[in-house]
Amino acid sequence: MNDLALEASATRRGNGIKIHTPDEFEGMRRAGKLAAECLDMLTPHVKPGAVTDELDRLAREFILDHGALPACLFYRGYAKTLCISPNHVVCHGIPGSRTLRDGEIANIDVTVVVDGWHGDTSRMYLVGDVPTRARRLVDITYEALDRGLAAAKPGARLGDIGYAIQSYVEAQRCSVVRDFCGHGLGRVFHDNPNILHFGRRGEGAVLKPGMFFTIEPMVNLGKPQVKLLSDGWTAVTRDKSLSAQCEHSVGITEDGLEIFTLSPAGLYRPAAA
Repeated sequence: MNDLALEASATRRGNGIKIHTPDEFEGMRRAGKLAAECLDMLTPHVKPGAVTDELDRLAREFILDHGALPACLFYRGYAKTLCISPNHVVCHGIPGSRTLRDGEIANIDVTVVVDGWHGDTSRMYLVGDVPTRARRLVDITYEALDRGLAAAKPGARLGDIGYAIQSYVEAQRCSVVRDFCGHGLGRVFHDNPNILHFGRRGEGAVLKPGMFFTIEPMVNLGKPQVKLLSDGWTAVTRDKSLSAQCEHSVGITEDGLEIFTLSPAGLYRPAAA
């Protein structure tokens, strides 16, 4: 889950970027694994006719049954466990009576709290027979995430991540959403640093071992502009073009990057995309 306003408020409080110890990586591994397992569990249920509120119920029960807590439930008034964002919904779609239809794409975002540690991840789901242009958007978004992950290593800078994502996406004639960003996390849901998915190489804070954060690019088939609906949460593309997103929680190590939210079942990337 991402919220640029929340990240900006954290910056204004003057919080620095936390550096975690090697022992604290284990807490993030447990939280990330459970978050990924939750999305794995949902995979066979994401099909034409699925009611988004039922998917939310399944996720909530799964998390509670595993002794964890749904981080989004009642977070700043949000009343659901998941964010489910189909088609032109960029992020923070609220589960309800809406059903998923054949040919749609949908992002599902979940954050769990395990022994105080936050595991935050999202992935794309293909609902039934998805058109080629939508599949292409999903492929581009996952490749953009992969390039952002490859740029995240000790000694690199935050701008290197954004540049790797933006330069690839725009070369594919798509656009990167500017209004939302990744964020630091750990024992805090949203923390420093901000992880922008656009930028310039060599700019921004230096990445150091022990930093925990999310990388979660949102990619639109059309223009990057978004608008917020009257519910105060749901963000959609202004031009109603399709949007896709994928997200991992990661930690910078002494020699590279550890991804905490890898799918144990190998289901993170839609096989048909």
